[in-house]
Formats: sequence, C-alpha cells, structure tokens
Amino acid sequence: MAARGRTLDLMTELVSRAAGNAEYQVDGAAGASSPGSDGTLEDALGAIIAERVREFRLQLALTVGQLAELTGLSKGMLSKIENAQASPSLATLARLSEALKVPVTAFFRGLNEEQDVLFVKAGRGLDIQHKGAGPGHRYQSLGTMRAPHNSLENLLVTLTERADTFPLYQHAGTELIYMISGRMEYLYGSSRYVLEPGDALQFVGEVPHGPNALIELPIQFLAVKSIQSAG
Repeated sequence: MAARGRTLDLMTELVSRAAGNAEYQVDGAAGASSPGSDGTLEDALGAIIAERVREFRLQLALTVGQLAELTGLSKGMLSKIENAQASPSLATLARLSEALKVPVTAFFRGLNEEQDVLFVKAGRGLDIQHKGAGPGHRYQSLGTMRAPHNSLENLLVTLTERADTFPLYQHAGTELIYMISGRMEYLYGSSRYVLEPGDALQFVGEVPHGPNALIELPIQFLAVKSIQSAG
C-alpha cells in the first residue's frame, strides 16, 4: 500500500530535528504549511496527541486539574487537547512533556501518516541560521525524514548580497549542489568551480568547501547532504 504523505510544519520539523546537526540552528517560525483542505493530517495529529496526553496523564494518576497546575495551562485548554478539539503549540507540548515526564516526540507515537513522504510547497521551507553566514544569505530547510530514513538533509540556499569572505564547511558524508540561478565560484579544497544554472557538483564533505566568489546575483542552489541516520 502506498505510504501517506505529510506536510512540513514548524512543530513537526522541530521535533524531527531534535537530535540536530551542530552546523545548523532553527531561526524562526517561517515554514509553516497547512494540511490539505480535507483536514485529514490535522485531524490525525490532533487525535494522536489527545490520545497520548490522556494516556500519560492516567499513567501518573493525575487529574486534569492536577495536570493544569503542573503545566500552568487551564483545565479548559487541557480538556480541549485531550478531546482533540485544540491543537497544542510547541510551547504547550514542552510544558506537557516536562509535567508528564516524557520526551516531546512521545506525543507523536503512532502517527503513521508521517512516516514516508515529505511535501514542502514552494516558499514554505523552514528558515534556519547557518553558522558564519552574513546578511543576504538565506537558508531554508526542505525537511528531514524521520528515523530510520533520516539520511538526507536538504537546503535551498539563496544569496542576494556579496561578502568579502565566506566560511568554509566540513562535515561527514557527501554533498550534492545543484545550481538553480545566478553564477558563483565554489571552492572545494584547492579546486575552484564556476557554477551556472543547471550545473551539479558532488563531493566528500570532509574536504573544506563553500562559496568563494558570487559572480552574478541573485544566486540560488539546492544543497543535498547525506547525514548519519539517528536510527
């Protein structure tokens, strides 16, 4: 049977990146994408969170009122969450996680609809902060699959301003760069490559690499990096 897809949103992306890659940091709320008009994913997500919250609360023999005191949430809000009438924010899930003594990811256990496919609408990638990047450099994550399929990290990079120097990066695994627009000189070890639209460059990540000169702005390219699965 074909796997059902999921739409990338900020909450699930933060959870899926909990193990994190030290080279990148989440930098804002951009990237939220709403489910389809039929609400199937939203309903499934709300239902599974409701089930898990109630399950963990009962395991600790807590009443709704007691859980409300521990989390600082109102009894009414908790009741709506447990009855799948409200979708908790990431901050709310963090409070529930601490009070119920479970990781945030535990609230998504059993949500099979999210396992196999990521669909990110144009412009809906999650903005992240790339270490050493200057102004006019935008990095958008296009999502990472959940373990054990989280072997690729995909970035859409947009460069609109020149800089005197660029940081060089090193990481495990391999990387593929596909040039979409603009022209730039890319440094890989002691070699230099001029990349134009349609060009592809694939290399081993342990060798220092990064843009060396921005020739024609704006520049946009797709970077696909293999990463070690968190298993």
